[in-house]
Amino acid sequence: MHVLVTGGAGFIGSHIVDALIARGDRVTVVDDLSTGDRANVNPRAELRVMDIRDAEVEAVDVIVHHAAQVDVRKSVADPAFDAEVNIVGSIRLLEAAAKAGVKRFVFASSGGAIYGEPVEAPQSETHPTNPLSPYGCAKLSFEHYMNLYDTVDCVALRYANVYGPRQNANGEAGVVAIWAPRLWAGDEVTINGSGEQTRDFVYVDDVVAANLAAIAGDFRGAFNVGTGVETSVNALHALMARIAGATAPPRHAPSKAGEQMRSVLDGSRLRALAGLPEPVALEDGLRRTLEWFRP
Repeated sequence: MHVLVTGGAGFIGSHIVDALIARGDRVTVVDDLSTGDRANVNPRAELRVMDIRDAEVEAVDVIVHHAAQVDVRKSVADPAFDAEVNIVGSIRLLEAAAKAGVKRFVFASSGGAIYGEPVEAPQSETHPTNPLSPYGCAKLSFEHYMNLYDTVDCVALRYANVYGPRQNANGEAGVVAIWAPRLWAGDEVTINGSGEQTRDFVYVDDVVAANLAAIAGDFRGAFNVGTGVETSVNALHALMARIAGATAPPRHAPSKAGEQMRSVLDGSRLRALAGLPEPVALEDGLRRTLEWFRP
């Protein structure tokens, strides 16, 4: 099939492109390269450098939509810009998909940003939605827009904290990607707050598998992509430092304003529906990721 992947030069998107190419699909990538890297794009994919708000949809079978304004802090500083990209830009893409007769639309959403602080854990798809940032509001808002389009089968994948090779510590900030080069260099790393805040860290290969399942499935709606395992930031640092052989203790800085204390997603519904394997264990995923970052 012909698949259009927006944000396909980025961390997660480029891994999805590789998987699609490997199974014989034709892939077109749309990316403005503001945070993505041309070097990430599979040479067998067609790259169109453009803003998602200007993207045109031709004869494609499926759209996998990962292009976004991804910085939560920027969404707080400029919520109008965040909404222009993440809501209006996405609506334009979905509207073009409907007019072009696209069969399926898979959207990269965010579990942690949509649910807010857990009322119960792990958070299932029925957990109350309480976004704590404009970024989370935008993701949830577009999910509602997707429900209005009857002619396109839409699936929203609500990601936990994704990590893995190619993650960009600048454009697609994640603590694993920020720490990895510093740990290899023996430099001090910074933990904001007490470090007892927890997250659900899901390896990028599991996210790719979820996307392939969403492309091939006959279901629609919103699904979590997570491990159901909470890991504190302190425990994450200790595990990464042990793998890298780093001994420098971390430095604690003030907490980030508005940061959630807990986030953990129950991803069992999609795994059962699509027959996906259990998630990659955190230590295994971190070993693969740290090896990629090894200088």
